Amino acid sequence: MGSGEVIEADVLCIGGGIAGLMAAIRAGELGAKVVVAEKGNTLSSGAGGLGNDHFVCYLPEVHGPDVKPMIEELRKGQMGPRLKDSERARVWLEHTTEIVRLWESWGIPMKYNGKYEFAGHIYPDSKFPSHIKYAGRDQKKVLTEEALSRGTSIMNRVMVFELLKDQGCYSAIGFHTRTGRLIEFRAKSVFLGTGTVTRLYQGLTPAWMWNATRPGTLTADGRIMAYKVGAELYNVEALEHHAGPKYFTRSGQATWVGVVWDPEGNPVGPFLEKPEKKYSDMIIEVNKGLFAEYAQSGKGPVYMDCEGISDEDYDYMIHWMKQEGFDALIDHLKDKDIDLKKRSIEWATYGMRGSCGSIWQDVNGQTSMKGLYVAGDETTRGISNASTFGWIAGEHATQWAREVDIGPSEQASEVIKETKSFLDEIMKRETGADWKEVNIALQQIMSDYAGNIRSKSLLEAGLTHLQRLRAEARSTLIARNPHELSRALEVLNLIDAGELVCIAALERKETRGQHKRTDYTYTNPMLDKWLIIKNVDGLPVTEWR
Repeated sequence: MGSGEVIEADVLCIGGGIAGLMAAIRAGELGAKVVVAEKGNTLSSGAGGLGNDHFVCYLPEVHGPDVKPMIEELRKGQMGPRLKDSERARVWLEHTTEIVRLWESWGIPMKYNGKYEFAGHIYPDSKFPSHIKYAGRDQKKVLTEEALSRGTSIMNRVMVFELLKDQGCYSAIGFHTRTGRLIEFRAKSVFLGTGTVTRLYQGLTPAWMWNATRPGTLTADGRIMAYKVGAELYNVEALEHHAGPKYFTRSGQATWVGVVWDPEGNPVGPFLEKPEKKYSDMIIEVNKGLFAEYAQSGKGPVYMDCEGISDEDYDYMIHWMKQEGFDALIDHLKDKDIDLKKRSIEWATYGMRGSCGSIWQDVNGQTSMKGLYVAGDETTRGISNASTFGWIAGEHATQWAREVDIGPSEQASEVIKETKSFLDEIMKRETGADWKEVNIALQQIMSDYAGNIRSKSLLEAGLTHLQRLRAEARSTLIARNPHELSRALEVLNLIDAGELVCIAALERKETRGQHKRTDYTYTNPMLDKWLIIKNVDGLPVTEWR
């Protein structure tokens, strides 16, 4: 591994997705020296890299002067579990008005045919529709240009994998995934925006790990760095599902103009009987696991039926599919001459999506560690949340940086020396397991011991296997180039994440949502709380809050 330079910043943004770029833009316009370290390329990285077509927002001229009714409406849908903190929900939604106006002024089309179009993710009787349709296909390009125009230094292909609190500020260690050059960052404040977690569990097509609702490069890097430096994580044990076209694993369920039908031609849910472009079939949000349940019970398969929609509604749907980034699916339908107006499409539940919980943040985006900020899929999920809290966190990170000086990096120097030795060892090995082998083993362990079925004995066995896997991986992992080295470091982060999931799942002695304990089959109302996990003197400690 080649030695690199030391880069100083007022605000270091680790991750250049929606949240990271919004934090960088806000910090830059407030005069901060901002550096964005992005593992991929900010033009296309992150969960919103291919586009998006829905944005949750509160517009007073549409929803009235009080945001509370909208919050209550959102609690009924897929966002319900994320809205327990009412104050954070209020701050988020009230700021979305500003973000919508900003994005419009920067050139992201937030209106359709000259007006705000609310459609999808809506119950038929809703009085407070929350999702506007917007053209997000080029959003990353626009946000990258806005960040650069404010003096932000963007370092693409740089993976940051170590974070240290050092002399009142932060040190971070990264390397260039193409050249292998090590880089030390010294920053007065740090923003984490490395996204959700993929590749922790087997997906719908286990042989193809990149067939996921989120890019396969989102691998708990930020969560593990935050945990190691002392920040609090919460609800790490939670499992999530998503649903969509079978074998084309993509988000964007509300982009479809259709109704979910069983094989007998009957609607599965009570919300729609025929396609209506204003509404998506909300049965999917009520229960994303229904497709797997129907298959396992022998009653499936289940279909998304768009048959009979008008040419106008079909064009409307395809327009938004393109904004959502459905190019591969659209091309496949065209290649196979499949007309959605005449053919229904089989859907599936997309296995387990273990998010490894969230990094705790306050209403300013600050974690439990002073000077460390977070937004996006690492905490509250969704592009609307990411953009809003990224903007808020960028402002507060800048304010914090004004009160801090960058001191000597004695601790970082020693860690860099040890890190370089470890990375050199991985690169020099001629035989051993590559990252894919280790990742497959990890997914097998997590799916078997901490998946849909959990118990004390299974989780304890899973922990034993994970500890053995970590030791084996650290002693045998090989990387033939810097790109493979980045994948190896991702897998080591994922193993750490898997261990935290098992520890938290052992502590939550109940069944709640997709966290199903066979030895605690009931939902305990007394445990309707956040389960905090944090690093205390190198050991994981849990706390109910």
